[in-house]
Amino acid sequence: MAFNSWISRLRASSSKAILDGLCRARAGSSRGRHSSAPAQRALAATAAGSGGSDDRRFWLWSSALVPLAVAASAGSLALRSSPEPSLCEAPGLHAGGVKLGGKGSTAYLVKGSHKEVPQELIDELVAICGENLTMDYEERFLHGKPQHSFHKAVNIPDVIVFPRSEEEVSKIVKSCNEYKVPIMPYGGATSIEGHTLSPNGGVCIDMTLMKTVKALHVEDMDVVVEPGIGWMELNEYLEPYGLFFPLDPGPGATIGGMCATRCSGSLAVRYGTMRDNVISLKVVLANGDVVKTASRARKSAAGYDLTRLIIGSEGTLGVITEVTLRLQKTPQHSVVAMCNFPSVKDAADVAIATMHSGIQVSRVELLDEVLMKAVNLANGKNLPELPTLMFEFIGTEAYSLEQTNVVQKIVSEHNGSDFVFAKDPEAKKELWKIRKEALWACYAMEPTCEAMITDVCVPLSHLAALIARSKQELDASQLTCTVVAHAGDGNFHTLIMFDPSKDDQREEAEGLNHLMVHMALSMQGTCTGEHGVGTGKMKYLEEELGMEALRTMKKIKQAVDPNNIMNPGKLIPPHVCF
Repeated sequence: MAFNSWISRLRASSSKAILDGLCRARAGSSRGRHSSAPAQRALAATAAGSGGSDDRRFWLWSSALVPLAVAASAGSLALRSSPEPSLCEAPGLHAGGVKLGGKGSTAYLVKGSHKEVPQELIDELVAICGENLTMDYEERFLHGKPQHSFHKAVNIPDVIVFPRSEEEVSKIVKSCNEYKVPIMPYGGATSIEGHTLSPNGGVCIDMTLMKTVKALHVEDMDVVVEPGIGWMELNEYLEPYGLFFPLDPGPGATIGGMCATRCSGSLAVRYGTMRDNVISLKVVLANGDVVKTASRARKSAAGYDLTRLIIGSEGTLGVITEVTLRLQKTPQHSVVAMCNFPSVKDAADVAIATMHSGIQVSRVELLDEVLMKAVNLANGKNLPELPTLMFEFIGTEAYSLEQTNVVQKIVSEHNGSDFVFAKDPEAKKELWKIRKEALWACYAMEPTCEAMITDVCVPLSHLAALIARSKQELDASQLTCTVVAHAGDGNFHTLIMFDPSKDDQREEAEGLNHLMVHMALSMQGTCTGEHGVGTGKMKYLEEELGMEALRTMKKIKQAVDPNNIMNPGKLIPPHVCF
C-alpha cells in the first residue's frame, strides 16, 4: 500500500512534466525488452546544454602580461580553477538565504545534463544481453527512483540491462566507457540517499539476476556469492549448515549493494559492519578489466587493501561481481529482553553502561515513545508508550541468562522499569518484530506521508547528549518524528514523516535532518553511520573530512575512472577540484 501511494505521489510531483516529456518521446515505440532505433533516438533527444563562460575566462587569462616563455611552459596545465558546476544546484534561495545546491543546501532534486545514448551502444548492449535489456518507460521510471528515498533526479535511465555473468558485466562496462555513457549499478533498491539515481540518464546495470551461491566452505566458515543475492536469501541457504551471515539491514537489501554502501544493521555492535565481514571481492573497473581484491585467507598483508577501498565506494570505482563473506556459527541459545524508561536519555545511558560493563551483547536497540505509539496503532498492541530498549544476548543458555541478569541490574539503577525477557523462539520473534517493522508502523500512523530517515553516528560517550538534544527539536516540530537507534555503537535514526507536496513540511524535515547532522559533526561524529553518502550527504563531507581528504578521493576516482562513467554525481561533492 505504501509503495503504491509512493508511486502516485511521485507521479504528481514537480518532476512529472520532465518524465511525461520522456514518455511522449517514446510514443509508438516497443514496450518490450528493447525498443527500435528511431524510438531510442527520440528518447535520448533531451540533452541539456552547458554554460558559456569559458571564452571570457580564457580572454581574461590571455590578456594578462605574462611572459611568453612561462605561458609556453605552462601550456599543458589546466587554466580554469573555478569549481565544476554542482549536479545538485537548484535555482532560488532557501528561506534562510542559503543557495539551494550549495554546501549549506537542503536541496533534494538532483540535476544533470542528459547526453544522447548512441544507437551503436544500444546495438552492442542488445548483442551482449539479448532479451535481458529493456527501455520500457515504467521500468526505467522505477529504476530511476529508489523506493524509500525522498531524493529525485531530473532524468531516469535510458536503458536497463540485466547481466547474468561477470563476463557480460565486463563487456557492458567496456562498451559504455568507449561511448562515455554513464552507468549506475542497481541491486535491491533499498538505499535511501539517492545512490541509484540517474541524473545524467545512461545505462542502469541491474544485478539481480546474478544471485548464485558459487561456493560454500563450511570448515573455513566463508561463502562466495554473486552480488544479486539478498542477505535474507543467503541466510536461508546457510541455515542447514549451522552458519549465518551476521549483517541485517532492511529487508530486500542485496550483498552487492550492502558492500557498495558499507552497511551494517542491528548486529554490528557484536559483529562489525560490512567492511569487517568481507574477505575479498571481484570488481569490474571502468575499462572493463576484472580485478580480484584479495585472496580467501582470513587475514593478509599483501599490498593495498583494495577490498576496503571498494566497500563503501557506492559504484563510483567499479561494479562488484563476486563477494567472499566471513560467516558465523548460529548461536546455541539467545535471550531477548525489553524494558522502558522515563526519557530517551535514561535509555541511552543504560545502553552506554551496558557496553562499559563488558557484556558481549549482540543487539542494543532504542525506540522512543512516539515509535512505540506507532507500533501499538499498526499492530493493535498495548505496549507501554515510553522510550524502550531492546537487547539480545547470545551464547550458552547459562551465559545468556547471566548476561540478562547483569543488564537487569543496570536497568534498575537507571530508572528502568517493566524489564521482560523471552527465551521461546516464537516469543523472541514477536519481540523483534516490533523493531523490524518500525518503518511500516510509521507509515501506518501517517499513511499520506513519506519518511525522511536520518543516519548520524557519534562516539558512544556522546550518544545520550545527541539523542536528548535532538529529541527537544523533534518534539517541538509540527511533524511526526520517531527515533530508533543502534544504541550499542552510537548510531541513531529519526523517521521524520512529511507530506512531500507541502513545501513547508519538506523544508521542516530537511531542516531537522540538517540540524542533527551538524550536531553530530560537532561531537566528532559522522553524517552517515550506515546508509552511505549518495547525493544526499555529499554536502556534509567537507566539514566532516576536510578538503584534502576529498581531493584524495577525487584523484583515486579520476585514476580509476578517467571518463567519469561510474555512477557519476555520487559520493564526491561536485565542488571538489584540484
